Amino acid sequence: MFGYVKTDMPYMFVKDTVLYKAMYCGLCKGIGKTCGQRGRLVLNYDLTFLSVFLHNVMEIDVKVEKQRCIAHHIKKRPIAVPDALTERIASLNVILAYYKLCDDVIDSKKGRLKRLLINKAYKKAKASEPELDKIVKNRYDELLKYEKVNGDSIDISADPFGKMMQEVVAVLTLDKFNSDISELSYDLGKWIYLIDALDDFDKDIKKKNYNVFVNSYPEIKTKAELVAQKGQDLTVVFGAVFSDIAEKSKNIKYAFNHDLIDNILLRGLFLQTKTVMESTK
Repeated sequence: MFGYVKTDMPYMFVKDTVLYKAMYCGLCKGIGKTCGQRGRLVLNYDLTFLSVFLHNVMEIDVKVEKQRCIAHHIKKRPIAVPDALTERIASLNVILAYYKLCDDVIDSKKGRLKRLLINKAYKKAKASEPELDKIVKNRYDELLKYEKVNGDSIDISADPFGKMMQEVVAVLTLDKFNSDISELSYDLGKWIYLIDALDDFDKDIKKKNYNVFVNSYPEIKTKAELVAQKGQDLTVVFGAVFSDIAEKSKNIKYAFNHDLIDNILLRGLFLQTKTVMESTK
């Protein structure tokens, strides 16, 4: 994944800040345990959110203990103890990162070294979660086919990523999976794909990589121009996703307090979109 799914930190309760950091560290420990230490290089916030979300809807309580780790070896800090679900998500994290690096190599010929560094971790992840690996591979293959025909449909280009998220969540949630979780997962995957494409607009134009926003607006030459001239179009595209996510999240039965989930889904995604649209980097 890409690391865009983050909190709106100023609007978080202290308890949720502690839990979020503990879940992030817990996932990091889970990756080290299931895939090896190099796998920790690709830890990201998207999968931290997924861990928070799935533990809640699957009614799996999180045990938090104060522990030391490689990055914080002097002072103990709250860490969510990795459980079976965390370990599955850890493997998914590495699988997604591996295929993202493969995509980067195809696009820009970069990422080979990092892919090599996590190759052993990926093999372990694939061995433990072959079904998840198959889903991710198939959806990336589908996306690559659409990129090769140079398609310009925003919805079609984002569809493989939406379905990828939908399908991996179905595998992980088992009998807890329902239509609301399914549609929320799809919309979240779609948003991740689109926000990454928007963020990479200038880079992709420069390197002549595929980008659905570049193809949809061939007359636009920079992201700043895109936002200035087609801001209303972007608002409609992302606004529809936000609306669907809010509606589906409201209908989902959460086992525990969901303030942290609400912060990310209802505030964090909007904040990240605003940040990407305004960024000149």
